[in-house]
Amino acid sequence: MDIYIKLFEVLFPVFFIVGIGYFLGKKKSDIDTVFITNYSANFGAPALFIFAITSSGVTFSIFSEYFFYSIIALISFALVGIIFLLLMKKDYIRELPPFFLPNTGNMGIPICLFAYGSMGMGVAAAISSLVVLLHFTINIFLASKKFDINIILKSPSSYAVIIAVCFLYFDLKMPTFVINTVMLLGYAMIVLILMSLGISLTQLKVFSLKNSLISSFARVILGPVIGFLIIKIFNLSGYPAGVLLIQSSMPSAILTYLIASMYSPKEIVDNISSMIVVSTLMSLITVPIIVFFALKYFS
Repeated sequence: MDIYIKLFEVLFPVFFIVGIGYFLGKKKSDIDTVFITNYSANFGAPALFIFAITSSGVTFSIFSEYFFYSIIALISFALVGIIFLLLMKKDYIRELPPFFLPNTGNMGIPICLFAYGSMGMGVAAAISSLVVLLHFTINIFLASKKFDINIILKSPSSYAVIIAVCFLYFDLKMPTFVINTVMLLGYAMIVLILMSLGISLTQLKVFSLKNSLISSFARVILGPVIGFLIIKIFNLSGYPAGVLLIQSSMPSAILTYLIASMYSPKEIVDNISSMIVVSTLMSLITVPIIVFFALKYFS
């Protein structure tokens, strides 16, 4: 019974805040979430990475180890995505991001925080930092089909991760006033981005249910399978393994839609929108199962 109580304690806050966003989106259909995206990209995500990495108690060795495992996971997700897109005769460049960039930030980090505490959040941040870096680099390159080094140089998250990792590597203590500031900015982002997820579910539409179901299967079913295989291959255990499994099970990230809407044709945007909606709805069933499994066997 204890594990079911823990599962409820972990998932209720996340789904409740998403529900608030959904309620607000239904009540006022023209809510603009661009502000939340801009805040998250420029302030929230960088602050959360600095806070989670430097104050969670996670060591540099664990951070670097799971950063490496997340690279393997994302490459595996991308390979699966390319195979599925080729079989469906889709644009395997522009439509690839929602396959290999899961929602590790606004869903994954809160769930890992509630499941495993600050240590879990630290490992989740290691995985999510890579995903966010790819959002504002490779995701944009794929959506626009062109490379621009300025995108990397202008990404605050890149510098935030570098700063946080330097503090971690040299075992330096972040000043208290900085920790307090980034904590507020980071937690504010979690609340705002979860609400934006709920709002987005009222605004995004499903244009091809069959293709979306197939694509979402690759994300929310094969994702945790890949995560579990990595755990077994590298003989991982404890809460870091549970975090990796949970992060691998997340649905497609909302940011893939927002970036696609800026750089890709409407047909591509519609396909990505459909996959995000369906994978998120499917995750309402799959994520509780994965979290239950993670809490039971990796704690």
